[in-house]
Amino acid sequence: MKEYLKRYGSRLIIILAASAFLILLGAAVRGGGMGVLRKATDAASVPFQKVLGSTVNWFNRMYGYLYQYDSLMAENESLRTQLAEAQQSARDGVAASEENSRLRQALELRESHRDYVLESAKVVLWSDSVWSSSFTISKGSSSGIELGDPVITEYGALVGQVTELSENSAVVSTLIDVDMSVGAYVGSSGSAGMVVGEYAMMKNKNAKLTFLADGAQIFEGDEVLTSGSGGAFPAGLSIGTISNVQTEAGGQIEFGIVVPQVELDALVQVFIIKDFAPVE
Repeated sequence: MKEYLKRYGSRLIIILAASAFLILLGAAVRGGGMGVLRKATDAASVPFQKVLGSTVNWFNRMYGYLYQYDSLMAENESLRTQLAEAQQSARDGVAASEENSRLRQALELRESHRDYVLESAKVVLWSDSVWSSSFTISKGSSSGIELGDPVITEYGALVGQVTELSENSAVVSTLIDVDMSVGAYVGSSGSAGMVVGEYAMMKNKNAKLTFLADGAQIFEGDEVLTSGSGGAFPAGLSIGTISNVQTEAGGQIEFGIVVPQVELDALVQVFIIKDFAPVE
């Protein structure tokens, strides 16, 4: 309707005026002469002019409305574009600020662990498999990353280990993955054990502390750290906290449920330890 009026509005005015004139002319002819026509014309001129004037005014108002509507729509579209750009700029600024914070924290980690050779990488894709817990990072062998390299956060919390590798990307299996095992010790008692992935616990974002030495005691709230045994991981990385202590095999074997220190679902950037000094 709007486009039609904009294109054909002037034609409609002319058609309406011509129609009114023809109606008056026909009435005059049927009434018997030009005198009658003149009288009819004079009599009809005033209301006709009023009708025509009202019609013209209506079309003028309609045109004004349509052009004002188009102007407002264009202005709104411009404002929406500006708002989207401002929001994107704000998001970029927050992301850059967060990345700078992570890099500063990683620099402090380097200062406290001068034996670490770190490589930062972005998390680009999480696996959709229900049988594993892994993600893909943005760097690979071309950046000096190797299979088995430990992966941590900027705070030195263990994330997992590189398990698949290509030139420009790598897959990291997290510490709760069913195929993962990490030598560990409990901070308060120094009891040694292994943190392993188990399917039932992986679904709840937890891992299992098991293979404890005879007589070892563990308690809820104990911190679990990497022991460095086996040489796959540096010693002292934070794995998580024991949230619950349970038993299996008829109550003969004690194990702990470990909540990871790192919030895996929130990862956007990680640090790969390409080299470190092993425990002697």
